[in-house]
Amino acid sequence: MDVDSVQLVDVLGRLRRVQGQIGGIVRMIEEGRDCSDVVTQLAAASRALDRAGFKIIATGMRQCMVQDDAGTRRLNEEELERLFLSLA
Repeated sequence: MDVDSVQLVDVLGRLRRVQGQIGGIVRMIEEGRDCSDVVTQLAAASRALDRAGFKIIATGMRQCMVQDDAGTRRLNEEELERLFLSLA
């Protein structure tokens, strides 16, 4: 799916924050931090990844439902639904 990167600035920011969160989680585990603290941070990183994925899919849906020059859709509704549900 070719998604306009200008529209995904927010997603890139989210993913960079998640990248930092994952590094922090690794350090927490290495330092022997409390399990509940680690799980809390894992849940936060997971939610941030989900939101980034939903944003990508939502942006892609708008672009992919547009017909190409030949008059055919780049992705059909079933393919878009499959992509969306893969995040659930």
